[in-house]
Amino acid sequence: MTDTAVMKSAAVGTAKVFLKVSDLQGWYGESHVLHGIDFEVRQGEVVTLLGRNGAGKTSTLLAIMGILAKRAGSVIFDGTEIIAMQPRHIARLGIALCPEERGIFASLTVEENLLLPPRIAKGGLSVERIYDLFPNLRERRKGSQGTKLSGGEQQMLAIARILRTGAKMLLLHEPTEGRAPVIVQQIGRTIAALKDEGFTIVLVEQNFRFAASVADRHYVVDQGKVVDMIANDQLEENTQKLHDYLGV
Repeated sequence: MTDTAVMKSAAVGTAKVFLKVSDLQGWYGESHVLHGIDFEVRQGEVVTLLGRNGAGKTSTLLAIMGILAKRAGSVIFDGTEIIAMQPRHIARLGIALCPEERGIFASLTVEENLLLPPRIAKGGLSVERIYDLFPNLRERRKGSQGTKLSGGEQQMLAIARILRTGAKMLLLHEPTEGRAPVIVQQIGRTIAALKDEGFTIVLVEQNFRFAASVADRHYVVDQGKVVDMIANDQLEENTQKLHDYLGV
């Protein structure tokens, strides 16, 4: 680890707790899927939720955003309890979810898609800064409709349009799934740049190697509970444990 990386890691370690999730319960109808999720994220961190399919990772993101209608426990964001809030009010506090399905509008150009979401707070990135982070989108900004983009470009656009809204925390759902290696590398560089810009990121990711390249800490989710936390600099000595957790 370089001296700069060590300094950044130390700064994150002393930053305030930005998101604190305590005893989070969640249901789909009568099906109880979250059984007391506990974790916290400090301002400026990149944290991953790791686990097998069906462990509760996606449901955790949906519960934080208020999209999972039946939930209980505590979710405190930037000092405000949000467990009883509606999704639109949670979003206005500065949390944004980038879902797996992306939600790109087919009839709009890249730039029209980018400009569509409203600004919710000060501090959003300028369009030019966003194009610096996503040069592929700059090349396609005027002439390409949303669905004429590749899957990787659509994923980039879905992340990019959040950045100008003023959201301070990004919840990213498996941004590398099904992506070509060159796109995965670009998404990794983008997440590193967003961290440098001051964003806080919670990442649900199946690609463990990718997660290890971008995250500060990893929470392991199993059967609707967080069962372990592993710092990124302790991954090597915990490799076998992670393989057991993830079934790889």
